[in-house]
Amino acid sequence: MALLETSKYSPGSVLGSVNPDLSSERQTASFCVERLTALLDGGTEQTRIRRAVVEAIESDPVFSRENQYFQTQNERYEAAVRKAVHLQKKMHEMGWTENGPEYKYIYRALSGDVAFLLHRVFMRSISVLGSDKQIAKWIPLATQHKIIGSYAQTELGHGTYLQGLETTAVFDTATQEFILNTPKISAMKWWPGDMGRSATHTVVFAQLYIHGKCYGIHPFIVQIRSLRDHSLCPGITAGDIGPKMNFEHIDNGYLLLKNVRIPRENMLSKFCEVRPDGTYVRQGSQQINYFTMTTVRISLISDEVLTPLMKACTIAIRYSVVRRQSKLKPGEQEAKILDYQTQQEKLLPQLAAAYAFYFINDYLQELFNRGYTEIQRKNFDMLPELHALSSGFKAVITQHCTAGVEICLRACGGHGYSLLSGLPSLYTKILASCIYEGENTILLLQTARFLIKCFMAASAGQPVPPSVTYLAAVKHGKCPAKNKLDFLNPDIYTEAYQHVAVRLTSHTAAKLQDLIQSGVKKHDAWNQCTVQLVQAAKAHCHYIAVKNFAETVEKLETKAGIQKIMKHLCDLFALHGIFSNTGAFLHDGYMSAAQMDMVTASYLDLLAVIRKDAVPLVDAFDFTDKSLNSALGSYDGQVYQRLYEWAQRSPTNQMSPAYDKYLKPLLHNTLSKL
Repeated sequence: MALLETSKYSPGSVLGSVNPDLSSERQTASFCVERLTALLDGGTEQTRIRRAVVEAIESDPVFSRENQYFQTQNERYEAAVRKAVHLQKKMHEMGWTENGPEYKYIYRALSGDVAFLLHRVFMRSISVLGSDKQIAKWIPLATQHKIIGSYAQTELGHGTYLQGLETTAVFDTATQEFILNTPKISAMKWWPGDMGRSATHTVVFAQLYIHGKCYGIHPFIVQIRSLRDHSLCPGITAGDIGPKMNFEHIDNGYLLLKNVRIPRENMLSKFCEVRPDGTYVRQGSQQINYFTMTTVRISLISDEVLTPLMKACTIAIRYSVVRRQSKLKPGEQEAKILDYQTQQEKLLPQLAAAYAFYFINDYLQELFNRGYTEIQRKNFDMLPELHALSSGFKAVITQHCTAGVEICLRACGGHGYSLLSGLPSLYTKILASCIYEGENTILLLQTARFLIKCFMAASAGQPVPPSVTYLAAVKHGKCPAKNKLDFLNPDIYTEAYQHVAVRLTSHTAAKLQDLIQSGVKKHDAWNQCTVQLVQAAKAHCHYIAVKNFAETVEKLETKAGIQKIMKHLCDLFALHGIFSNTGAFLHDGYMSAAQMDMVTASYLDLLAVIRKDAVPLVDAFDFTDKSLNSALGSYDGQVYQRLYEWAQRSPTNQMSPAYDKYLKPLLHNTLSKL
């Protein structure tokens, strides 16, 4: 049974009375909800810490999101800055530190509605790319918020393709300075968060020139605003880029640089350095400058992508057991919409994906931590694999979760379209994740490049990184399943995913080779294979996700019913992927049409099984009502009362000036004629 915590309830007249349709769903859970929450948190102690952080933040009126849906862009920005400033005070008051166990829960508790997020990226860039001396100088200033940082990489004319960036940094040996310029309009930095109005400094990525020779992209610390009065520094033009689909609270900015001089020491120089005489010295891998992006990609999966899908599932599933519509059986009351198989088929695969990607995030985090340790030792061997996996999964998970949030929104019908449901803002927010920190198609092609390289190496008997050793094991068998129950065996479906991943990579590699051997230039051949390369990269990530979910389930303890329900979700995640991509599995006869019918039968059976635990499974995510900020998804299920109460708070319900200006003359004019 889930804990009926009072903090989960929203303030309002319906406080405390749980809708019986929702309450009944919680009575029949097949597993211990509290145990599953602890598993997701990484232990009961972590759950305790997270809840304490949430309680401390939600009980503080400065962090309230109560009227968020009614605020203008300026009001949202001001509130976000107010929260960011107050957060420093709160952390000091609570004894929380950036290295403490509470820190990672703060962002979730604030629901991301806080300014200075790029300040974290600014600090991470300096920590990873800066020398010990630079870290000692800049990190204390940033930690104490004596400066506010941003991260200026993207330009008007270039995003994901870093080598194409046009901002320049020319070294002047006479003055020991770099001279930075955005030489044309397309070179203007565009989109960096916190830069429009807040930041005083930023890490600018620019093409380094020494004695007329270009040495490629390097990071430079540039002051953009005065620390005295926040006015723009000489040579700097900066501002806010204007309205967006979401993130109204973030001041995404533009930046123009005209002969801006910075000292030689401001080039981040842990791995590359320019000596006073202009000698360029490099240590380690050229790819290290991309490491910050890898870090950001992995952290955004949990912060910006998984949380919205988990919230959307919570809202849509709770609403679907409260909403009754038409009759399943004549003579009975109207049915809960989650009792319809079509509604289950919309929502339950999204729930399974939320769990699958939650576990993949743990896998990536572990891999990243190992890679980071190696990089600290100046060993860059893991970087290609880390880059390929973080790129591929960033693309696959953001695409999958964005589609999932939209499905949840649509599954709630008309009420899902109301901002007050919480779903539109989750959707417009998660949609951005498909675009920022690397455009998804480009990222999948980077993963594909790694796969082709590794496939060639594996074929030649050379060693390859652990995540791709399966490429060497080319088997040409058929799927051994004899009945629908065989498809609930993880070995059977994992093998099927592996087969598809190997086939797509090997066939595309062969096509690439054939084109090159027939005289097509390498880059043209690559372009002619990109659609299939993207398919191969997706198949690789899907295979790893299924395999990882199955391995995670196997390690779970059997008590409290958790392993059993997780096994059902794992099966559903895997079979939904086959059911939705039948062509890939039937293509070369690995699976037969009869086996595909077995997959469908098992898949549909699982929907009915997981339906019984749908509400407890979203309760385990443990979002408070304040965190969900949804009239449809509250813990008590009092949907209609809450929608009505929240609508009454809207400023649109005050008398409109349009009446005196337009309606009154129109109506009175018409009446006088009558």
